[in-house]
Amino acid sequence: MIPTTMEGVTIRIMCLEDYENVKAYLKEEYYTAEPLCQSSGEPVHLQNEKINDAWYQLMIEEGISLLALDENDGGRIVGLVMACALYPENANTGALRIDITKLEDNAWTRIYQLLVKVEREVNLHERYDISKALYSAVTSVASWMRGKGLGSRLAATLMDLGRSKGFPLMVAFCTSFYSARQKKALGMECIYSIDYADYKDDEGRVVFAPPAPHTKVRVMAIKL
Repeated sequence: MIPTTMEGVTIRIMCLEDYENVKAYLKEEYYTAEPLCQSSGEPVHLQNEKINDAWYQLMIEEGISLLALDENDGGRIVGLVMACALYPENANTGALRIDITKLEDNAWTRIYQLLVKVEREVNLHERYDISKALYSAVTSVASWMRGKGLGSRLAATLMDLGRSKGFPLMVAFCTSFYSARQKKALGMECIYSIDYADYKDDEGRVVFAPPAPHTKVRVMAIKL
């Protein structure tokens, strides 16, 4: 059950009061490590900022996002999962349900456009004949805590939470090779992928070129 504490790290459900610290953590630990953001050379954390803040806060309000806190360091954030429910009606506009044609042309928008394309093409709700799915949107572990199993613990905790809330399926869109490998080790299967080299704009130019081993976005899923 949540919260849980192991080796001085507590995992609990995120609340809106956490958002200021969550946002600061994401700037320092997520945007600097996620392959598409990191390789863009752009300040992704500042792009479409009001929309991004609204999205994350809506996720938090659903009560299924998680924080990992170091109890030996004043409750400092050392990892998190941002998660929300996916429904059939937002398959063409993404979880934000916004008109992507009206967004500025920047890295944030290009990443969002890719994820909307993936969500539409994977067609989760018809594929599994379900009315909703648990979407693990962001999983991040602080740089000094990586390699200690915390990411797997966060993902497993989210699966348990999803089961308790009646979700039939959990899905993650993994832009990182390492996040996909972690999800596979937890029993999730790859049901869809796009090679970055094959994802091009209207002029035939490759949109994303992160360094190896990050060569594709993978959709990982598991029945709960």
